[in-house]
Amino acid sequence: GKRVPSCIQEPTVVIMARALCLLGLVLALVFSSSAEEYVGLSANQCAVPANDRVDCGYPQVTPEQCNNRGCCFDSSIPEVPWCFKPLQETECMF
Repeated sequence: GKRVPSCIQEPTVVIMARALCLLGLVLALVFSSSAEEYVGLSANQCAVPANDRVDCGYPQVTPEQCNNRGCCFDSSIPEVPWCFKPLQETECMF
């Protein structure tokens, strides 16, 4: 009687599931930290209409360099500044 162990596949499946879970966690951390790279800026401060954007960077500025200047980066619209000054919050900051 040959016995084929049925448990050989399970550890591989468990390891793969853990690896995927870990990868998802790492990606979530990366994306949440990149969202917070706007130094003290909120997303709505960076919702500046294309024609109202005031250039804050220089040619070939990277998103990191732009955010380090306290400015917003959005490369989705061509022919307008991608690195631009954020809107000033109207609410008082204490």
